[in-house]
Amino acid sequence: MSAGVGIGRVRENPFRHNGKVLVSKVAADWQGLKGNILKAVDLIGGFSKVVERGDEVLLKPNFNTGDAPPGSSDPDFVKIVIELLYEHGASKVILGESSMVSLSTRKVLEDTGMLRKAEEAGAEIAPFDEGKWVKVSTGGKYLRTVSLPENALAAKKLVYVCCMKTHRFAKFTLSLKLVVGFMKPGERMLLHARNLEEKIADLNLVVHPSLIIMDGRSCFISGGPACGELRNPNVVLASGDRIAIDVEALKLIESFEGASLTADPWSYTQIRRAVELDIGVKKEEEYKVVNG
Repeated sequence: MSAGVGIGRVRENPFRHNGKVLVSKVAADWQGLKGNILKAVDLIGGFSKVVERGDEVLLKPNFNTGDAPPGSSDPDFVKIVIELLYEHGASKVILGESSMVSLSTRKVLEDTGMLRKAEEAGAEIAPFDEGKWVKVSTGGKYLRTVSLPENALAAKKLVYVCCMKTHRFAKFTLSLKLVVGFMKPGERMLLHARNLEEKIADLNLVVHPSLIIMDGRSCFISGGPACGELRNPNVVLASGDRIAIDVEALKLIESFEGASLTADPWSYTQIRRAVELDIGVKKEEEYKVVNG
């Protein structure tokens, strides 16, 4: 496959208003989570901007390990997103994931309760480590090729469900970093050898989410990705732009005293390299936060 061909449809971000990319930030009350998620997406334009009746949607959460949220995704949060996708016209939702190299993805999903909840919501489970892998050229400088799951490459609609947390090697793991879960597990070890943050950005050239929903009810302000120092921003974020939503999430993490990250969010290598690659917005003025 050639560079630029991968998972998710490459198209203009539909979540815009007056020329600006939108990022929503909705206060989560812990009692009406489905309403919180729906409001976050509605504030940027709604599920209809992405999902058309009859669409097959690939849903990518964060289950690199089976640790408690935000070490991994909250199965209840993911289940609600699956339900909402069906309610807005999806004909099939496929939950795709690959856990770290030493773990069985299916067992992680089973142990966390995600497997049962996904099945209850009507989703198909597609552990990437149970299928074949296809070598893809990224067109990047730091990561030139990558093996992606064959059972995900046909996906035209991709929805991310992200956690909000710091990462001891990559500084943070938000929407840009979620793409690593598409890599063949054995290749992830080499990813960490050097230029990790640049490689993460390069990998984003071949995986393109249509919609990003971030669970920011809790976050790690240091440590991570599996465990860390916990705080509770109590928000749900949504956007179609990986850079914009990650910058806003970084601001929230950095707002807590004792956070390990204190720099200008735009200065981090993941963000700077993603800007260079035209993955999303290039500066603060190009997006607008909609609060709810």
